[in-house]
Amino acid sequence: MKKKRKSTALIAIIVLLIGMITLSAFVSPDPPATETLSRLWSTGNEVTAIQQKLKERGLYTGNVDGIYGPNTQSAVIKFQKQQGLSADGIAGPATLKRLGITIGSTPSATTANVNLLARIISAEGRGESYTGQVAIGAVILNRIEHPSFPDTLSGVIYQPGAFTAVTDGQFNQPVASSCYDAARDALNGWDPSGGAIYYYNPSKTSNQWIRSRPVIKRIGNHLFCS
Repeated sequence: MKKKRKSTALIAIIVLLIGMITLSAFVSPDPPATETLSRLWSTGNEVTAIQQKLKERGLYTGNVDGIYGPNTQSAVIKFQKQQGLSADGIAGPATLKRLGITIGSTPSATTANVNLLARIISAEGRGESYTGQVAIGAVILNRIEHPSFPDTLSGVIYQPGAFTAVTDGQFNQPVASSCYDAARDALNGWDPSGGAIYYYNPSKTSNQWIRSRPVIKRIGNHLFCS
């Protein structure tokens, strides 16, 4: 009787071990961490900046289209070899630093950020529709994430020559109440501008450069463009 119990227990253990081995074969491993470095087939503003910088150096001859294709990868490798960096074709922090590229990220909707963004929205868009005010805020935030502009909210707003309202005193005027909500909506991701990084009032500017920018849409008195 004891031998029978031992045999039954041994069989049960064997079955359990086989089940565990079988189950482990079907369990997926933990997913890899999200990769944020620009590499083959990445897209976006950072890739565009990489292509522009490489083109300036004569290392890239393709289109500046924001697509990290084989030609971009090859140009990155050439640059890395020139700079004595690991030539892996991936635009990591060291490669971006040598290229002179920095890109910020959208700040959170803290009280300080809301107040600062609301102030510039009010100065630039007082009298515009609510959607137009949010769009102005969105343009400022889009600049933070664009390689051609400073990487912080204050850096974009106070960039020399960026906003006439900062230099002509309107920035220091009382803030329209709607602009606080507009700032919160922009900081929380609403972008009525369609990704614009510029806007202007066509009836108030004679600047030919800004008029040459591709227009995305019109909201109120402002044309929003890329």
